[in-house]
Amino acid sequence: MPARLKAGDEVIVVGGKDRGKRGRILRIEPKKDRVYIEGLNIVKRHQRPRQVGGAQRAETVGGVIEKEGPIHVSNVMLADPKDSQPTRIGIEIQDGKRYRVARRSGTRLD
Repeated sequence: MPARLKAGDEVIVVGGKDRGKRGRILRIEPKKDRVYIEGLNIVKRHQRPRQVGGAQRAETVGGVIEKEGPIHVSNVMLADPKDSQPTRIGIEIQDGKRYRVARRSGTRLD
């Protein structure tokens, strides 16, 4: 995955239980080929309330926490900036600099 998707990109999910939904990438795990998308693939985690630091600090909230789970990179596609349709991403080199290009419309993303 050579820097094709970046945090903050608008993507569309093309496979899995959230197929057809869109959202912004929060973070990427390149070694695992996973992305975390805002508001999608919500998983529930049980968290114990913890005391952080001394008695003055507020303790973290316990209970059932809902947060975004990872989605495999192959199940998301970038939304084309022109028409918001799913598009592949290409790399264009100009003056020794790499630019990401939407294959559908040819618009530059950087």
